[in-house]
Amino acid sequence: MSSLAAGHKTLLPQLVEELRKRGRDDIMVVIGGVIPAQDYEFLRSHGAYAIFGPGTIIPVAAKKVMEGLNRRVFQSA
Repeated sequence: MSSLAAGHKTLLPQLVEELRKRGRDDIMVVIGGVIPAQDYEFLRSHGAYAIFGPGTIIPVAAKKVMEGLNRRVFQSA
């Protein structure tokens, strides 16, 4: 998810809760944007798998997401 309205601390928990209500807590939530570093732990504790801020190197981010997806797929198999 990406929020340009500085709503990450409100919107991410709401998104994760809606996914849970719909039985889709299997969806890995990734967030990106201009997010203050002091908010990272809050976001992780509310369901963010990964947080990508400004200057993120795309191949590094892609590798992290793919590794997370692989872990989820092979752990549930």
